[in-house]
Amino acid sequence: MTQRQFDAVTVETVQGDIANQPDLDAIVNAANAELRIGGGVAGAIHRAAGPGLEQECIPLGPIRPGDAVISAGHNLPNAHVIHCLGPVYGRDEPSDQLLASCYRQALMLADRNGIVGLGFPAISTGIFGYPLAAAAQVALQTVRDTAPTLETVQRVRFVLFSDADLAVFDRALEEL
Repeated sequence: MTQRQFDAVTVETVQGDIANQPDLDAIVNAANAELRIGGGVAGAIHRAAGPGLEQECIPLGPIRPGDAVISAGHNLPNAHVIHCLGPVYGRDEPSDQLLASCYRQALMLADRNGIVGLGFPAISTGIFGYPLAAAAQVALQTVRDTAPTLETVQRVRFVLFSDADLAVFDRALEEL
C-alpha cells in the first residue's frame, strides 16, 4: 500500500475487491449511463449489493459522462454507493476533463453526505478503454486538487483490480 497526504485527506492505493471495503463509508461504482447491473466494477458492486441497488438507481438515471449520483449501499458493508459515468476513451471528449469531473463530483457528493472514507476503482479503464497510466494521473491529481475544499472526507482509497494496476497507481501517486 502506498499512502500520501493531501491537506487533511490521506490517499492510499491497494489491490483488492471494491465491493469488499468494510472500513469505508462509501464506494464508487464505475457505472453505465442507466445505472444498471453490468460487467466489471458495476457488475461486482450490483451483485454484492443485491437487487435493491438497481431498483433505487433506475429513477436516478440516465446520467452523462462526468456525472455522479449517490445511493444507499444496500447489502454492501458501506452506507453509500456513489455512481460515476466515466468517459469512453476516444469517443467522449474532452476525456481528461470528463474523467476529472467524475472524481471531483464523487468527492463533493461524499463531502456533502458526511462521508469520511471513500473507495474508488480505476474509472473508465476497463471496457471504456481509458489508458491506465493516464487515468491514474487524472484521478490522483483531481483528488489532490480537490482535497483542500473537503470538510468531511479524510481518506480516499483507490482499490485496484490487479497487482499491475496497483503498480501503475503507486507510481503515479509517488510522482505527484
